[in-house]
Parts: sequence; structure tokens; C-alpha cells
Amino acid sequence: MSGIVDPRTPVLVGVGRCADDAEAADLMTQATLAALQDAGGKGLAASIDRIAVPQGSWTYADPGRLVADGIGAGATQTHLVELGIPQQSLLNEAMAAILSGGSEVAVVVGGEAKRWARDRERAGQSATETPQVGVEPDVIRRRQGPLLEPVEVAHRLWDPVQQYAMIESALRASLGRSVDDHRRVVAELWARFAEVAASNPAAAFPAALSADDLDRATSDNRPLAFPYNKWHSTQWTVNQAAAVVLCSAEAAERHGVPMDRWIFPRVGLESSSAVSLLCRRQMSAWPAMEVLGETAAVHLGRPLADVPLIELYSCFPAAVEVQQRALGLDLLSTPTITGGMAFAGGPFNNFVLQALVAVVERLRAGDGDPTAGDLGLVSTVSGLLTKPGLGVWATRPEQRPPLLSDLAYEAAAVTETIPAVETLDGYAGPGRVAAYTVTFTGLEPERVVAVCDTADGRRCVSFSDDQVLAAQVCDEELVGSPVLIGEGAFVLG
Repeated sequence: MSGIVDPRTPVLVGVGRCADDAEAADLMTQATLAALQDAGGKGLAASIDRIAVPQGSWTYADPGRLVADGIGAGATQTHLVELGIPQQSLLNEAMAAILSGGSEVAVVVGGEAKRWARDRERAGQSATETPQVGVEPDVIRRRQGPLLEPVEVAHRLWDPVQQYAMIESALRASLGRSVDDHRRVVAELWARFAEVAASNPAAAFPAALSADDLDRATSDNRPLAFPYNKWHSTQWTVNQAAAVVLCSAEAAERHGVPMDRWIFPRVGLESSSAVSLLCRRQMSAWPAMEVLGETAAVHLGRPLADVPLIELYSCFPAAVEVQQRALGLDLLSTPTITGGMAFAGGPFNNFVLQALVAVVERLRAGDGDPTAGDLGLVSTVSGLLTKPGLGVWATRPEQRPPLLSDLAYEAAAVTETIPAVETLDGYAGPGRVAAYTVTFTGLEPERVVAVCDTADGRRCVSFSDDQVLAAQVCDEELVGSPVLIGEGAFVLG
């Protein structure tokens, strides 16, 4: 390969996953060992100089060190990346370090063991993680900017299912769909995802569900936040880890990694610009992702709709449709090869790695379109459509380095904002509903949670505990309705 690509070209050479009944550190270690075995060659583990881990729900102080010790890595620098940083960032930073000569062999790995912990607690056992006392990572990456406004945090509106359900309502209203029509669109999209998962041997929940099954609220598919039921939501209670090994082309050759394992990054884009959902004037669109998509399409010389293998981040249906629209994808397509986070499994803050493993496996198997250069795309959602990420990978090299960039400035320039009312009782007067959802007790609608545009040009959060209204707006549109707001509550105005 020397002479075909620059020796410092980053290449992905190994992917691995693990879904055993074990704590998260063990899962991540086993996934990394699997990735090293997948790469082949000799001596890669001893040459690893960088291990980066996205923060999970576990309590490890330095999970990268546990992985390094478990695989027999030597002088490895460990990185822990906080929540709120796009998972694509870990890949971009590893590739940038390889390009600059700051790294030769890098690992990005993440994992969760919520099912392991739950099963032990149910059995009356202790779900004890490997202790780490007096250690810390070599590098801690801190996020920039808020994911939520203080009023959202104070009133427990941090629950993603409520926030994405409100995005769903704003999307529905912006498109002029009726409540029933939009529920059918959501259910049919998710049924297609479930069908993909049913044929995915690595899926955590592979049973195919019909659109009617998904739309119908039952004790086994309980309503979470209208229009979402349990199986509309990402499923975190899984044991899943995934790892990728990246190195320079020169290091891959030196370690004897067969060239049929090499996958080439074409695009690695992200935006670190953060604007909370409450303060985004357009809650139903994602201009920041549009910027990433347009930039990637220009670099590739073709629209992203022509990429044959696509895995969109799929925490909730709204995230998928908003991304389809932002990236110019066919709305009737099924942009997943795994089955998505509700059915393949959505391990907290590392699904992008699961998706990348699946895309790489399919690229190597020749499942892409050779006329499209065997391309695979994986997107990233950080927060509540807050910070986007986008990676495109290929089986063939180019005579130029991959496009790696943080487009924060460009994203901020196209994201219209609106000021927020800082407290729940900080506004009294007329308003208009911009987005809403309904929460439940059991199967019964209980409370309406709304984001409202105020008469003085701000946004506020408001509630109604009118259960009759809560049931009514599960069938009839509330977005756009005039309301009167006071002390954090609203009534139809």
C-alpha cells in the first residue's frame, strides 16, 4: 500500500463487539480483544498508544486503563470523554492524532452492562464494578455549552423521551399532518427498523413488530410520553460493548495487517455548538446537521442519498425523520442495517460504535454498491438534537486525507435562537403552544407538558394537570393553540 496512500493516512483495521453477561469493563476489554483479533497482524496490542472511552452510566474513574491492563497494552494514554460530546468526536480525535503523528495505534471503545446489573439486583446479588481508587485518565474531555436550560433541569424535563416526544409534535405540526396520520408514519418507520433487527444476529431484541403492535399502548408496550410507547424508545438495558482499532497506514503495514481489513475514513464531521431544544426557534428541524450533510456531500462529490449503507442514530423516531430531512434522504427508506436502538439495543452513549462495527462488517462483505465506492455512513446525535456528528467510511482509499472538522461556527450561524424564561413561574400572560407531550400513569393520560411561545417573544415550559385535556390532545392537535400561562401552568385561552 506504500505509495498508494500517505503513510500517515488513518485506517480502521479492526472491529469487535461483546454481549456477554459481565460488567461493562469486562465487556469493553473483550470487545477490544475481538477487534485486535479481527485486525490480524502481529503486535498491535503492544503498540496501542491511545484508548478513548465515551462516558457511560458506570462509575469507573479510568475505564481506558482497565481495558489497557486487560489487553496487555503498554504505554497507553487513556482518554475519558464526557457526556454531551458527539461520539464521532472520539473517532475524529483519534484520526487527527494519527494524521499529525501524535498516535500510531488507537482504540475507541465503549460499553454498558445495565442488564447485568439489573439481573443481579433482581437475584438479590451485588452488581459491584471493578474498583479504581486514586486513579484518573490521562485526558478528560469536557463538553462545552448546555444541553438543557436550568428550568428544564429543575423540573425534570431532562428525560429524553419527553423531549423527543415534543420534537415529534413540532415536526407533525410543521408538516401539517394530523395526529393519527403522524402516528401511522412513526409506527411504519419503526416497524421497518424492527424488521431489520429481526434478521440481525447481534440484535438484543430481534422480534419483528408490526406498525399496529408499535402504535398500540399495552401493558407490554406501555405509553411513555405521547406519541411514544416503550418500543418507540431506545433500549438501554443491554449488555453491549464495541471497539474499533485505528492506525496509520504505515503502522498497519508494519504490523502485517492484511489489506482486506483496511477501511478508509472519507469524512468525519461534527459540531460542538450547543443550543438547547427550548432555545431553538425551529424545534422540528436540525440546521446543524444540514450543514454537516451538505459539507460531506460536497467532499464526496455525490448526495448522501447515494451512500448504499446508512445507519442513522435512532434513539427515537423523531431523530430519524429529522435527520432524513436534514441529509436529503428518502423518507420511505429504512436508514439502518442494525435495526436501530430500540431493537438492536441502545447502550448508553456508545451506539455509534455498535453501528460502525456493523457498517464495517458489511463493507468488508461487499454489501455496498461498488459504483458508489462501497461507502458507509454513520450519524451521531448528542443530546436532544443538540450536537450532530457524521462519519463516512470506504473500502477504497483516496489521494487526499479524510475531511475531519468541527463545524461549530457554521452550525451556529444557521441555528435561529429564542430566549428562554428561566423559571417555571417566570412568565404570566398569553402564549401559544409550540410543542407538547402527554405523560401517563399506567395506561392513563395524566399531564400535558408544553413548550410555549410567549407574547413577549420568549419560550417557556408550562404544564396542565387536566386529565381530560391530556386525553383529548392524544387525539387532537394542541400545537398552535392559544393558552393563558401563570405560575407554570396553562389553560386553553
